[in-house]
Amino acid sequence: MLRTHTCGELNLSFAGQTVTLCGWVQKSRDLGGLTFVDLRDRYGITQLIFNMETNASLCTQARQLGREFVIKAIGTVAERSSKNPKMNTGDIEIHVTQFEILNASITPPFTIEEETDGGDDLRMKYRYLDLRRAPVMNSILLRHRMAQETRKYLDMQGFVEIETPVLIKSTPEGARDFVVPSRMNQGEFYALPQSPQTFKQLLMVSGFDKYFQIVKCFRDEDLRADRQPEFTQIDCEMSFIEREDILNMFEGLVKYLFKEVKQVDIPKLERISYADAMKYYGNDKPDLRFGMQIAELTSLVQNKGFKVFDDAEVVVAINVTGASEYTRKQLDELTEWVKRPQLGMSGLIYVKHNSDGTLKSSVDKFFSEDELKKWASATSSNSGDLILVLAGKSSKTRKAMSELRLEMGERLGLRDKNTFKCAWVLDFPLLEQDEESGRWHAMHHPFTSALPEDLHLLKSDPGNVRANAYDMVINGVEVGGGSIRIHDKQIQKQMFSLLGFSDEEAQKQFGFLMNAFEFGAPPHGGIAFGFDRLCSLFGGSESIRDFIAFPKNNSGRDVMIDSPSVISLDQLKELGISTNSPA
Repeated sequence: MLRTHTCGELNLSFAGQTVTLCGWVQKSRDLGGLTFVDLRDRYGITQLIFNMETNASLCTQARQLGREFVIKAIGTVAERSSKNPKMNTGDIEIHVTQFEILNASITPPFTIEEETDGGDDLRMKYRYLDLRRAPVMNSILLRHRMAQETRKYLDMQGFVEIETPVLIKSTPEGARDFVVPSRMNQGEFYALPQSPQTFKQLLMVSGFDKYFQIVKCFRDEDLRADRQPEFTQIDCEMSFIEREDILNMFEGLVKYLFKEVKQVDIPKLERISYADAMKYYGNDKPDLRFGMQIAELTSLVQNKGFKVFDDAEVVVAINVTGASEYTRKQLDELTEWVKRPQLGMSGLIYVKHNSDGTLKSSVDKFFSEDELKKWASATSSNSGDLILVLAGKSSKTRKAMSELRLEMGERLGLRDKNTFKCAWVLDFPLLEQDEESGRWHAMHHPFTSALPEDLHLLKSDPGNVRANAYDMVINGVEVGGGSIRIHDKQIQKQMFSLLGFSDEEAQKQFGFLMNAFEFGAPPHGGIAFGFDRLCSLFGGSESIRDFIAFPKNNSGRDVMIDSPSVISLDQLKELGISTNSPA
């Protein structure tokens, strides 16, 4: 090794020892007869000191060091006269007796410090430099720790890590596939896996009763802060189990990760039905760090002569604790917020529950105080609170109220990133129907089984069949989801038929799985966690990018290596792909 120690481990117990450090020059300062250099590696920063009086030539050379030069320095550990309590090595410095420039550096395009002056695009272009910054490096180290602890827990529980193929068959369900042309089978294409779903089910048929994989998956879909074209899952499957076994096993995984990685004890996870999640929170991934549940006022407020309510499919409200002192300006701003195109509401109605117990609303002309008291009762409002009301078409209004609830939670500081509320959401609809075509689609995927008590409804009333499925939600983020699978060939055929597949289409797309079910498929189920999302949640960030070493931008491009890119006509010809581009 070129070094005897790292830049993050030295302290006063090493005083007097001669050490060798290697790293990058973070910055240097010339103070007359002394030159100070902060040397950085992934473990931390150590201050080097060069003294003009004791070694003038060495000090002169040190003054030529630029930012990000890679150097090797040898010297003696000494106590600092001016200590820095913010640094692990802040009690000591190295009195350098000799150093060597291992590599010079041109001036970096942005400052490589915790707070940088580089914008997102610039940092993405020079990602290898951005990764040197402590916050980004720490995010990658957190990801490493999460992966190792995941493997530890699952290994302790008897799971076997098995790799599944990356070049697979394209299927029509789910998001768009990334496809890969085959040179040896021209005119035919592989697909990159959106998940290893069918392979892990085949592993259950094979007798591997506990499988897992930390696996790369691919989806060709529009991107956002928590979505990338390639992403990583903790993918798991178990045999001879029921839903309760899955919930207990993977609730255990998440509690283990919180304890080992963040030293946080998570209580037993709350369980919420899909119906209640939609009713009380307006979405299927509720943020439970605060209350503010949605209350329905429709029957209380209609037929009172107020057209906005009378014409509405639904009238819903939330009670904002302690917000009765909101000013007219603040309420007008909230009204404009719900009118934004993203929500498209026509307006916002409010009721102030004053400290003296009186109620004052923006619709006093139509509703008496006695009627407003019924609103207060329905929303569990007390003196000092503020009731916010939206009205309109059901799905749109509930979605808007869900967003307003989250916005109020944000404004009131109720969504603390260091507080963690975890829950299971259960009993999703098995199917959803396209309004235009009338065709049924799987809410999760076509291999999800129905709840046993709803199985008889598959033929007569498929819209009311609940799935034997479950999502794990943490702080309003869906971090994992799965289901008990169909393991009976006849029920799987029935499901494919409901989804509009002919027997021939089902055989063509999924015949390998259907055939496998004829050889004794065990009852099985599983779950997949979004590993990137889980890491960002543990790291207190809304974006997954800093937890991926080399992410894509919002256009799906890697601006560092300039990908995707065109390929040569010779390559296209070799793949049997024609082009009209000029030669």
